Amino acid sequence: MMTEWVVPLVLCAALMHAGWNSLLKGGGDRLVGITMLNVWCAVAGVALLPFVPALPVAAWPYLAASLAFHTGYQLFLVRTYRLGDLSQVYPVARGAAPPMVALVGLVLGTDPLKPVEGLAIVLIAGGIATLALRGGAALRADPRPVLMALATACFIAGYTTVDGLGARAGGHAVAYTVWLFILNAPPMVALAWARRGGAGLWQATKTGWRRDLVGGIMAMSGYGIAIWAMTHAPIALVAALRETSVIFALLIARLWLKEPVGRWRTGAALLVLAGIATLRLA
Repeated sequence: MMTEWVVPLVLCAALMHAGWNSLLKGGGDRLVGITMLNVWCAVAGVALLPFVPALPVAAWPYLAASLAFHTGYQLFLVRTYRLGDLSQVYPVARGAAPPMVALVGLVLGTDPLKPVEGLAIVLIAGGIATLALRGGAALRADPRPVLMALATACFIAGYTTVDGLGARAGGHAVAYTVWLFILNAPPMVALAWARRGGAGLWQATKTGWRRDLVGGIMAMSGYGIAIWAMTHAPIALVAALRETSVIFALLIARLWLKEPVGRWRTGAALLVLAGIATLRLA
């Protein structure tokens, strides 16, 4: 059952998620960009650490698994944005994840869904798939961006499920989020340093730190809201609602990145909105 504040707050998180992904896609060196985004999140996490309770031992295994999923997700995301447009690959990656999360929840027995909740997930995921694939034209043109985005979706489903269960086990969503973002930065810094070198990393950082700072604020705030929401509602429902960020990404891609938006994507957006309306009936 969605509580009163879950839907509007997760929609706000969706907007922030689309925002930082658009900054990453529209920036220069995306590996450096996503690395510095993580660094700013870690800085914010360290600043917040004295104000949150200690994280219980029960949450740490989930946190360790989440770090592995997040690192894989970020590396695949950088590669995916190298191959395809934001308005194509972002919806595939985000839209394929909610059904995966729902399936995992059913298998584990952690989040049984009511029929109307399942219908909402199907509508949202179906709309997102239509938005991305354009009736199969995207796959016929070049399947690599879509396949890479689907691989990215597997990592998204992994960290979404693990983080929802970890925040519940920890009993405090903010504490879990703070530790997640503190620990998420070192692996990405190490990878970026190995691939770009210290001089290259520093040079790219000097020119894009403002963009990365804004992106980091949006990433940490948006995902923190999502983790909190997963302690108050089924994880699959929060995942589906959060992926309405593709509608915001579609607008950003059209207005800012000047990517084409046609009838397929407009119709698909209406399906996503129908799914959101269905959630209000759950």
